[in-house]
Amino acid sequence: MKKIQWMLAAFLVVAVFLAGCSSGTNTTADQSSKDIEYPTRQIELVVPFAAGGGVDLAARAVAEYLSKEWGQPIVVTNKPGGGGIIGAQYALKEAKPDGYTVLVNNNSSTTMYEAGNKNPTITSKDNKFVSRIAEGNLVYAVNADAEWDSFKEFSDWVKANPEKLTWASVGPAGFSSFGVAEWLDSIGVDYKKTSMVSSEGASDSAAKVAGGHVILAVHTVGELASLVEAGKLKLLAVQSDERSPLFPGVPTTEEEGFEGLTVKWWTGLSFAAGTPNEIVEKWDKAVSKMEKDEEFIKQLEQIKLTPSYLNSEDFTKAVKEETARYTKIAEETGIRK
Repeated sequence: MKKIQWMLAAFLVVAVFLAGCSSGTNTTADQSSKDIEYPTRQIELVVPFAAGGGVDLAARAVAEYLSKEWGQPIVVTNKPGGGGIIGAQYALKEAKPDGYTVLVNNNSSTTMYEAGNKNPTITSKDNKFVSRIAEGNLVYAVNADAEWDSFKEFSDWVKANPEKLTWASVGPAGFSSFGVAEWLDSIGVDYKKTSMVSSEGASDSAAKVAGGHVILAVHTVGELASLVEAGKLKLLAVQSDERSPLFPGVPTTEEEGFEGLTVKWWTGLSFAAGTPNEIVEKWDKAVSKMEKDEEFIKQLEQIKLTPSYLNSEDFTKAVKEETARYTKIAEETGIRK
């Protein structure tokens, strides 16, 4: 009997030991699944707009920082067209959701596109939003030789001649479209009486205005700064709480008597919906670190953008709220079709 009891006790000890080993193995597996081996090869940052604009320049700053951080090449690919939707379609629906294709988007290819279309081919549900990177204040620019010297004077001319106003935008529901629509609504002008001229991005819009082919460009300060400094464009107003330190002589829209103008530019990162959460978390953590790096902040300042980091959860929430607000603007002004 004693021998049997001894054998049972020994058996229990071995069982407990093996169970402990098994538990330890599972914990290690869980840790390794969270600390995945990524990246192991080249990453593609897809910019759905032409080279030279704010999204493109921000993307190149991100690529430079993270390629050094991770020791893997990160290339920027420009796929303009369709108001940002051609590039978004490629990154979110055509490429594999494996973390090696990243969309560098902004309002035009997300909130504004969805708000401006009754049947959008890309929606926020197709994105796994990673982080917001930067923001920029929009400005209203005309040809340097234009007859108007103030935003109020220009707005009075538009009130009297809405059918003569032409303005450039990447698409009917692009960033410029919402900026123009909100401003026109504030001065009582029918948005549909004015004319949009399609462009591939801010650099194209600026060139069209500088060349006298279009009257108005509405983009960020940084995107138009080079042609302003070259004497090709004239800034009439900046849409922000304070004057731009780049052009302190340019008044704000509020100083010119226009209140309640809210449209603001941003750029951020997103993956296709099926991308593993661990990869999204790794990117978000890296971007959070990047946004505190002095050299990266200097690069953003050089392209006239303001660091404006939001983590994945807050970025997703902000996109949802902005889509609802822009949908209201789109319905009231006639953008939504």
